[in-house]
Amino acid sequence: MIVVTGAAGFIASVLVGRLNEQGYKNIVVVDDFSNDEKNKNLENKSITARVDRENFDNWLKRNGEHVEFIFHLGARTDTAEFDKSIFDHLNVNYSKMVWEKCIEYGIPLVYASSAATYGLGEHGYEDKDELAEKLEPLNPYGESKNDFDKWVLKQDKRPPYWIGIKFFNVYGPNEYHKSRMASVVWHTFNQIQKTGKMKLFKSHNPDFKDGEQKRDFVYVKDVADVLIFHMENRIKSGIYNLGSGKARTFYDLAANTFKAMDKEPDISFIPTPEDIRDKYQYFTEAKMEKTRKKGYDKPFHTLEEGIEDYVKNYLIPGKYF
Repeated sequence: MIVVTGAAGFIASVLVGRLNEQGYKNIVVVDDFSNDEKNKNLENKSITARVDRENFDNWLKRNGEHVEFIFHLGARTDTAEFDKSIFDHLNVNYSKMVWEKCIEYGIPLVYASSAATYGLGEHGYEDKDELAEKLEPLNPYGESKNDFDKWVLKQDKRPPYWIGIKFFNVYGPNEYHKSRMASVVWHTFNQIQKTGKMKLFKSHNPDFKDGEQKRDFVYVKDVADVLIFHMENRIKSGIYNLGSGKARTFYDLAANTFKAMDKEPDISFIPTPEDIRDKYQYFTEAKMEKTRKKGYDKPFHTLEEGIEDYVKNYLIPGKYF
């Protein structure tokens, strides 16, 4: 039995689908299932049971001995949320409960951290465990993820196998419900559909031209495949990056979205809002050598390949993965 928390969400629902494709059918999904739009992500998937996230603790007390693996991907991910108590409950204390249950029942665990822990990248983007104490996240969401990473690394008792995953800029199917927090690809597609144009932020950094700000954009199908790799191979426990390993510009992203929609690019630039300029990331890129050295050799989708698949096979027809 495999458990996936946050299962109705973006990454987790694609993981459930990918697990099904690879023959894993005995899957228990955990989430707050009150959002009908999110629940569409789980339609037509093989699922053994649904557990409300606030009942998961009690469910584990009854079923923990039968669980073979937990993917703990549930979290509050809103970077514009500033109520620290919400993050303390859902991202820190809830994760501590899952961690402790995994110890109690001997369950291997993969949990979601975030590249938001890296802040402006002052200390680089290497997934070294010892870096956690130095990092300076830019918002309460990133702080909550780094707080849990730091707590994990101080623990003497640990699950039999554990991996913390720092997700970079993930895009792909099943993010319809995310609205403002959806990927730049999703927003670009919708802006082009509505106006025929795309507006990107100007650069306010002399080292970057307008539109040449770079991010590590990673396709969600690749993300799911790496997560399954960690489950099946049980490499050395620790914290690992999960990105494409290749930073690309926002201009590239927008131009490829136009191309996938069979439209000529019409891209302009607007000033970055002053209240976020001092916290704006101009470059992120996952160092993936740690995972590669542990045996993951499958190529990632290029930005061109990922956007084409996402736009043509999901966004245009309005399909789910």
